[in-house]
Amino acid sequence: MEIIIKPIVTEKVTKLTDKLNRYAFKVNKDANKLQISQAVEKMYNVTVEAVNTLNHKGKNKSRFTKSGIVSGKTSDYKKAVVTLKEGDTIDYYSNI
Repeated sequence: MEIIIKPIVTEKVTKLTDKLNRYAFKVNKDANKLQISQAVEKMYNVTVEAVNTLNHKGKNKSRFTKSGIVSGKTSDYKKAVVTLKEGDTIDYYSNI
């Protein structure tokens, strides 16, 4: 089971990173805080102090087309906000 799906890089998360040394990741729905912490430590070689998780529900979407209304739903996902030890950082772009 892959724990970390991808990092979340938005303006809001970037502000959290600059001020509080927190990073956000999209994670597997079944993962708990301990598994997330271990996965981040193993992947990025950092020390994790705290993990906060949020479950996002998908939104209902609809659009109007020539053939009528097309309805759908965005997917649900789980987000983890990880606080690192002072002095540790994560560089997402080092592997590019």
